[in-house]
Amino acid sequence: MKTSRRRFPLAVVAGLIALILAQSAQPGTATDRPVKVFILAGQSNMEGKAPNTLLDHQATDAKTKDLFAHLRKGDKWIVRDDVFIKFLDRKGPLTIGYGSPGRTGVELEFGTVMGNHFEEPVLLIKTAWGGHSLYKLFRSPSAGYPAAEVLQKELDQARDRVKKNNEKNKKNDPLPAMEDIKKAYGSSYRNMLAEVQDVKDHYATMFPALKGRKLELTGFVWFQGWNDQYGAQNEYASNMKHFIHDVRKDLNAPKLPFVIGVMGQNGSKPATGAMLTIQKAQLAMNDVPEFKGNVKAIRTDVLIDKAAEELYPTWRKNIEQWKLVGGDHGYHYLGSAIWFNRIGKAMGEAMLMLMKEPK
Repeated sequence: MKTSRRRFPLAVVAGLIALILAQSAQPGTATDRPVKVFILAGQSNMEGKAPNTLLDHQATDAKTKDLFAHLRKGDKWIVRDDVFIKFLDRKGPLTIGYGSPGRTGVELEFGTVMGNHFEEPVLLIKTAWGGHSLYKLFRSPSAGYPAAEVLQKELDQARDRVKKNNEKNKKNDPLPAMEDIKKAYGSSYRNMLAEVQDVKDHYATMFPALKGRKLELTGFVWFQGWNDQYGAQNEYASNMKHFIHDVRKDLNAPKLPFVIGVMGQNGSKPATGAMLTIQKAQLAMNDVPEFKGNVKAIRTDVLIDKAAEELYPTWRKNIEQWKLVGGDHGYHYLGSAIWFNRIGKAMGEAMLMLMKEPK
């Protein structure tokens, strides 16, 4: 028996099409929702220290290529059309090479996790400068200045250096004043905010694909700690709390999800001394009542690239072999592409977890 088909009047069909088109044009659709913005801040390890040549090798080496397969299409690195990055004087679609010159950092995997999760475009703003401490250059406003005697000692030392230089080189440079000492405190914090504001003001020009969309500050990632080991480790927990509070206040984002990459250059060996103190200070942010569900500190030592760790002690005797697994010293996570990628992915997963937590 032939089944009869129900026919709809043309007017009804036209009405349904018009309704669908109208709904697709309503605010809140995928093309209208704001761009998800993440700030990546810190010192040299946030800059990124995995050589691009190492990524190129390990992405094609039979022993490691599976770890990089999701970042490639055929024999090329994926250049994403849904994730963008601004790192100081560089900007563009996310791919390898947005670390220190010729290198890559955690932004590659972090941006990949975010891009794969969101239907909306993602924008990463990376503000990182090597050798900058939380104690001084990244010091945030509510932390105030160090004690008066500390500043005075710093001033005396600075004046002594200028005096000696003047005598040695027969110069007459003016001696620094207390204001010269104070202005360095928080300079990187202020520069970080300036970078974010610059992107906010000019993103449509920087990234034409985002023109016409709004920005939505969605998360913050912090990867720093090395320079605070040298005398400022006991103040780290206090400065970290101030930093989180001030970032949220200055960016008008009271519950901004905040991921901290805990110092992990110790790798497979237990951390000791000042590094251990900073690790504990960073991990302690997980237990601050007001940070519950909106701050997450993750360990990075447990993500160690053991092949790089095992070869590092003899790298000078095995330089060519070393270039196939690492590319820097221990304080830069051995320049391991695998280690940096694992950290970036863990940061991304932690961020998504925070975004699912009840606020």
